[in-house]
Amino acid sequence: MSPGSDSIEVLVTSVIPQAERVTAWELRRIDGAELPAFTAGAHIELHLPNGLERSYSICNAQDQRDRYVIAVSKDPQSRGGSRFIHENLKVGDRLRISSPLNHFQLVEDALHVVFIAGGIGITPIWCMIQRLEALGRSWELHYSARVRQMCAFKEALEVLERKCPGRVQFNFDQEPGGKITDVKALIAGIRSDAHLYCCGPTPMLKAFESAARELARAQSQLHVEYFTPKEESAVEGGFTVVLKRRGTSFFIPPGKTILETLLDQNIDVPYSCMEGVCGTCETTVLEGVPDHRDSVLSAEEHAANKTMMICCSGCKSARLILDL
Repeated sequence: MSPGSDSIEVLVTSVIPQAERVTAWELRRIDGAELPAFTAGAHIELHLPNGLERSYSICNAQDQRDRYVIAVSKDPQSRGGSRFIHENLKVGDRLRISSPLNHFQLVEDALHVVFIAGGIGITPIWCMIQRLEALGRSWELHYSARVRQMCAFKEALEVLERKCPGRVQFNFDQEPGGKITDVKALIAGIRSDAHLYCCGPTPMLKAFESAARELARAQSQLHVEYFTPKEESAVEGGFTVVLKRRGTSFFIPPGKTILETLLDQNIDVPYSCMEGVCGTCETTVLEGVPDHRDSVLSAEEHAANKTMMICCSGCKSARLILDL
């Protein structure tokens, strides 16, 4: 993340195992004050002591301003983020975080909401469920994990299921008799006025988007959040970027992204994940045709070409004018 004044110093106040390889960390402000307000589906950026910056969804209810709770899965293919957190972050540690950012907004007045979660993809959805439950709205959850021991927030979800049966469906695909969720069949059986939310492994998300297109579901009722990039970053280069407010321009060479080129020129712009999944570097496009490679903007937003993620997206025209 670029230097900025919105970072917050927090204290780790509890570390609670949630499931096999999944642990929750509770974060509170050092000064004891309230944390910035957030809405269900929001995430924060953690500035880790080893220099890495990672984005994690806030899991607790949005009316709890005294703390943020994140749940992290220890990924065997970790590039250093989840492994460092699991092996090093303990009660009493201090670190800096960003203010919340939300690109996975909950439609609170939807007639019905269907959540499809896979593995650690339950984290933003658990926050959403708590919000809808507080509002008394209609929802259902289809939650897949390899085995039940890897199912985070299982006990809390079972409490809600006992309260109002029929809303929570678990699927453990690596247990005897288990199988991968048929996302297309699941979507086909959902009422047409429902809003659908999906978060989980990339294959599940791609299956969800493909099935939704085939079944002609309304795009405005489909919501996804990727934790890993959908596509490789655009590094073809060969175009010019004009920074309108600065009155400067830069040629983007092959092998470099727009963001990397600007950072090489000591241009201070906000960024974090460098992969197009967090939304921190979203930039207004004034002229030109972006080559969108992010996992944040919708298909409609890509077509509108009003904003882009400069960490991963490129340009299809000779020149791109940005509001920077």
